[in-house]
Amino acid sequence: MNLEGKTAIVTGASRGIGRATAIYLARSGAAVIVNYAGNREAAEEVKQIIQSEGGKAEIVQADVADYSQCESLMQSAIDHFQRIDILINNAGITRDNLLARMKVEDWQQVIDTNLSGVYNCCRTVLRPLLKQKSGGRIINLASVAGLHGNTGQANYAAAKGGVIAFTKTLAKELGSRNISVNAVAPGFIETEMTAQLSEQVKAQVIERIALGRLGKAEDVAEVILFLASSSGYITGQVIPVDGCLVM
Repeated sequence: MNLEGKTAIVTGASRGIGRATAIYLARSGAAVIVNYAGNREAAEEVKQIIQSEGGKAEIVQADVADYSQCESLMQSAIDHFQRIDILINNAGITRDNLLARMKVEDWQQVIDTNLSGVYNCCRTVLRPLLKQKSGGRIINLASVAGLHGNTGQANYAAAKGGVIAFTKTLAKELGSRNISVNAVAPGFIETEMTAQLSEQVKAQVIERIALGRLGKAEDVAEVILFLASSSGYITGQVIPVDGCLVM
C-alpha cells in the first residue's frame, strides 16, 4: 500500500481513529495534514510520532462545522505539500440522550459537526482535486448507528445515516473524475467516546460481538488505508468494521 507522493488530510486526527489513521497513512508514504479543533498538544504528539518514523506531517487547526475554516484547511494543505489526494472525514462528536430529553443545541451541534462537516470538507476539497486531474480518494467515517440506529443517539444516528447517503451520491457524481468516495462504519471501538461507557454496558456490548471484543482504532485505520491506496474501482460503498456486531 504505497502512498509515496500523495497528500492526505485527516480531520479530527488528534485522537482515536483519526490519530491511528494519520499514523498508518504516513507509514505508507503519504504526507499528512493532522487536523484538530481544540487539542493542539495531542495533534503535536501525532505529528512528532510521524516525523520520528521519517514521515511528513503538519498540524492545522480547523473546526469542520465552519465552512470558511474548511476552506483554510484545504489551502493550508496546498501551502504545505502542494497537492491534496486523500481526504478522510473523521471528525465527530457525540451528545447522547433520549430524544425526549435531547436539547436542541445537542441535536444541532452533532448535525453541524458530523454531517455538515463532511459536506464542508468535501465541498472545499473539490476544487484542488478537480484541478489536479489525477483522481483522488474520499473516505467518510459513518457508524453502524447510521445503518441500524441506536437508542439514545437520534442525533448521531441521523448524522451518520446522512453521511452514508451523502457518500453514495457523491460517488456517483465524481466517478467520471476518478475520485472514489466510500464510507467506513465502525462499531464499538476503544476510543475516548466509548471510554465513557460503564463496564456493565461494555460487557453487554461484547456479548453481542461475534469476535468477543471491542474494536481498536487500528482495526478501522487498516480499512481506511486499504481504501485510500486502492485502484479506485471500489466506490459508493459502506464497509462496517464492527466484529459482526450487526449483520
